[in-house]
Amino acid sequence: MKLTIWKSFVWGVFLASALLAACKSDRLDYENVRKAFQQSVDGKEVALYLLENSNGMQVTITNYGGRIVHLLVPDKNGKLVDVNLGYNSLKGYLETSEIYFGALIGRYGNRIANGKFALDSVLYELAQNNGPNNLHGGKKGFNNVVWEVLSASSDQITLAYTAQDGEEGFPGELEVQVTYSLTDSNEIVMDYEANTDKPTHVNLTNHAFFNLSGDGSGTINDHVLQIQASKYTPEDETLIPTGELVSVSGTPFDFREPTVIGDRLASNHQQLVFGNGYDHNFVLDKGITQTPEQVASVSSEKTGITLEVLTTEPGLQFYGGNFLDGSETGKNGVYEFRGAFCLETQHFPDTPNQPTFPTTLLQPEEDYRSRTIYRFTF
Repeated sequence: MKLTIWKSFVWGVFLASALLAACKSDRLDYENVRKAFQQSVDGKEVALYLLENSNGMQVTITNYGGRIVHLLVPDKNGKLVDVNLGYNSLKGYLETSEIYFGALIGRYGNRIANGKFALDSVLYELAQNNGPNNLHGGKKGFNNVVWEVLSASSDQITLAYTAQDGEEGFPGELEVQVTYSLTDSNEIVMDYEANTDKPTHVNLTNHAFFNLSGDGSGTINDHVLQIQASKYTPEDETLIPTGELVSVSGTPFDFREPTVIGDRLASNHQQLVFGNGYDHNFVLDKGITQTPEQVASVSSEKTGITLEVLTTEPGLQFYGGNFLDGSETGKNGVYEFRGAFCLETQHFPDTPNQPTFPTTLLQPEEDYRSRTIYRFTF
């Protein structure tokens, strides 16, 4: 019996060592990539920071836009796979037509109708940078600014940015702090905090583009998705919510059971026509919570990697990569049509103009706090 236990122990150690060795062989060449981010933008220094855990998982963050750049996760064979779209240099982000890869989004994530809203009888006019609407904070949102690095270690980085009163048309000086933490449970924990000196609308999120089969590996239509949402917010032709909360039952938006993403894309459903596929806000069954609860999962059969999403937020924007068109070449290949998905945890789109939606209004005496976790398993 003792010999059997000993053999089992030795075999376990061997497997763990083999897995670690496999991971090491696919590790990021951080020192070389880091140099491609050392540059000044708007008179501020940009850099790339590496987070690692005991399982070999690697995440890089740049303070330009607070972006997740690399996200290397062990697959079912122990090989590290980069599952996040992006570029190996700062130049790529500065020159790309797709400006949101991996970025922090603010002051208001998602769309605001006609680029305007009223607050305390004052009409605020914003940039119309997405057809007639304001998208993701405007022409120069939080994704295109250099964040201050408050602290950085091997498993955590805290970034800060102060948006001035009137910046991109929004009222109030807004102080924002975001902390990325990498745990030994293969979790990226994102903690958002903000304060304002005037009433303002705030909706912060991260815009990581995922392909769990690997960055640049082709379509994500074969991924299996589950979302814990019984309702969604239908949109008009400009992707602004109508204000209704509609049941997903009997529609292509019912992901309450694991469903292949591409299975229902050929449906002639009006909402899929408006969005050119999936680009919709799901009303999470759990609502707003004090601690993160699991709301979604996605998996790739090819790699065996599963992403679980946990959040305190009431909404989840599922975007199926409908505006990728093959014109961008990233770290490992061409980013083709529907070559990535996004699961953006947030409040609902156009809430400043939708009084029945959970409010995004932040008052000076309040603290904005939100937490989202991306957990990877294989």
